[in-house]
Amino acid sequence: MTQPVDGFIFDLDGTVYLGDKALPGAVEAIHELHRRGKGILFVSNKPLQTRDDYAAKLTHLGIPAKAEDVITSGFVLAQHLASTEPHLRLYVIGEQNLRNELRSHGLTVVDDFIDQDQRQVISVTGVDAVVVAFDRTLDYRKLNIAYQALIKGARFFATNADKACPMPGGAIPDAGGIIAALEHMTGRKLELLAGKPSALVVRVALDRLGVLPNRCMMVGDRLETDIRMGQQAGMLTALTLTGASTREDVRAMHTPPDFVLSNLKELLRLTE
Repeated sequence: MTQPVDGFIFDLDGTVYLGDKALPGAVEAIHELHRRGKGILFVSNKPLQTRDDYAAKLTHLGIPAKAEDVITSGFVLAQHLASTEPHLRLYVIGEQNLRNELRSHGLTVVDDFIDQDQRQVISVTGVDAVVVAFDRTLDYRKLNIAYQALIKGARFFATNADKACPMPGGAIPDAGGIIAALEHMTGRKLELLAGKPSALVVRVALDRLGVLPNRCMMVGDRLETDIRMGQQAGMLTALTLTGASTREDVRAMHTPPDFVLSNLKELLRLTE
């Protein structure tokens, strides 16, 4: 590789680890990049855990990390809304850690609706915006509240739009299906996406690393999020085949990633 790289942005699920196990080559590769003085940042579209939680998990797996080494789609959205529209009252389809993240930035999360009969139309006059995220506690009540708010004009934001989340044994549904359902039912389109491949997460990531896009490499397992984000930002891109995307998917692309890796250990020979 002739183009020098000063910073690396790593996706987590399907790239660095799967479930509670580090993927082959991940620990060795990241240790060596640290030894070479490269900037390392971890980015997750999954807002189910705090940045402290992700850092603790990485450290437990043998990759020492601090909270400031990690950014999540929930953190990016919270930071953006706190600096641009802190007055909004948010209804969140998401789990408790996301609510906590939003509130920690001084934002108002509205979640005290009482619906004794789920067939009834709910009053949502106190909702200015709906936030959609990966939510394993999704039920009809949550979907109905979001629907009622959107058809009455609430803004429409999301942490991420992933179709599925890789897990040991197979993927599970992610936020993309919830967004698609609400768009279909309401005729509305998502207004703001905070996570990959959005420019919002790129700005936060590059600012944290302190590098220019052309001196940075995006490494991930998803063509539609990780690789697309890197390409749109002008970074080098490396797809690892340990997660969602396959070589067949790469062959179907008009603009493939710069590198395709069987695992992260192969990254080291590119950066020598």
